[in-house]
Amino acid sequence: MNSNYPTRETVEFLRKRYPIGCRVELVRMDDEQAPPIGTKGTVRDVDDIGTIHVIWDCGSSLGIAYGEDACRKVAEK
Repeated sequence: MNSNYPTRETVEFLRKRYPIGCRVELVRMDDEQAPPIGTKGTVRDVDDIGTIHVIWDCGSSLGIAYGEDACRKVAEK
């Protein structure tokens, strides 16, 4: 098994931490097509390899790759 992939327990933790519909803010993404840091979006899924799939407010749908990118959960007012 590739050590870059999260364990099943980690994926379950991510799914609980970032449930479908929660809001997140981009902290880091090393991709030239990434939305700007600080962009907010709505989680649509966390897949089996820990990628947090987000529909960004700017229209992008790039996922947050486990171990590479980062986002934080934000509270909606």
